Amino acid sequence: MEKRRASLKISGRCTPSRLFPIFPFLFSLFCASTILVLAGCGTPGDPVPPRPPIPQTIADLAARQAGESVVLTFTLPRTTVEGLPLEGPPPIEIYRGFLPADAKPAPGRAPVSLAYTIPSALVDTYLTEGRIRFLDPLKPEDLAQHAGQQLVYLVRTRAPMHRGRPSADSNLAALRVYPAPERIREITATLAQTEIRLGWVPPERTTTGASLVSVAAYRIYRAELEPGTAAAAAADPEKAKLKTPLELLGVSPSAYYSDTQFEFGRTYFYTVRSVAQYESDSVESEDSRPLVVTPRDTFAPATPEHLVVVLVPGTEAAPAQLELSWSISQEADLAGYNVYRSEQGSPEGSGRGERINPELLPIPTFRDIWVAPGRRYTYTVTAVDRAGNESPPSAPVSEEVPNRERSR
Repeated sequence: MEKRRASLKISGRCTPSRLFPIFPFLFSLFCASTILVLAGCGTPGDPVPPRPPIPQTIADLAARQAGESVVLTFTLPRTTVEGLPLEGPPPIEIYRGFLPADAKPAPGRAPVSLAYTIPSALVDTYLTEGRIRFLDPLKPEDLAQHAGQQLVYLVRTRAPMHRGRPSADSNLAALRVYPAPERIREITATLAQTEIRLGWVPPERTTTGASLVSVAAYRIYRAELEPGTAAAAAADPEKAKLKTPLELLGVSPSAYYSDTQFEFGRTYFYTVRSVAQYESDSVESEDSRPLVVTPRDTFAPATPEHLVVVLVPGTEAAPAQLELSWSISQEADLAGYNVYRSEQGSPEGSGRGERINPELLPIPTFRDIWVAPGRRYTYTVTAVDRAGNESPPSAPVSEEVPNRERSR
């Protein structure tokens, strides 16, 4: 009994027993578990708050002067710096500041201050074709005081629904600003068959009231409107429904321009901007009051020429006939020809007569089979375009059908 107690006593210590060979393994496992438990039983540390999301940095900020405003454009970030999607449109902060003309602003050290804040709920109102387009109006006194100086912009965003750190500064966008020409007040249009001729009165002053020395050029912009919206657009340009975007149509050195790239029946929306030159820089005026034009084709085709008539003698199978032919019309929108015939009087006094073709003729020939022997007929021909305009009649020609046909 004493030996057994001694053996049990020994086995209770961290000493292997010859009688029980599994004890060393269990003992090692117990000791290792004890060490791990003791190591994890320290005092718990303070909780670490989650890092607030930071939007990606804007890298394509651009700025240009348009009349009395600066137009800013850039792409809005959609992810954080970790690559995670943002919960919605991030609010925008726009910073700006004036610098001397020869200053070289450096990122992170440009003397700018917060000028505008756009909350998340309003960001979508500034989206145009997937990019933010923001208009910064310039005061006339700023243009007069800082003419020729640099205006510098940078943009930051913040994650929506978080008041954490803003994004890093965007790239700097710098431009020199100048007083722009006054906007052109009115455009007029004269329609011709091959052109819409636009005209306007040149501006004489800048937006600051100073005299405008000269205009370097005029830039003409055009868009096409949706059908049926011309009246609404003419009454209120803001309600214009553009079928195509407003794009530069051409440049003119004078206060007129001929638009030869148009189609009848379409509705066009025109604006003109004056361009003032300041040393190596130029600045456009605001858009002129727009002009809405729907050109209608009211122009008759050219008169057919070289009309001739030839007698086709009769045969046993068919009576005599008169065959007409004339030169092919060069009109691009030609629809066909009409033939007119008269019997009485001279060609000068008989008039155009009656049309004898039931439908428009697609080719410049016609055979009159409704003639009678012993009568003289006078013919004229007209051309008709696809808009239904008819040319003046050709020079008349006459021919007589003999009473007796030639013997065979």
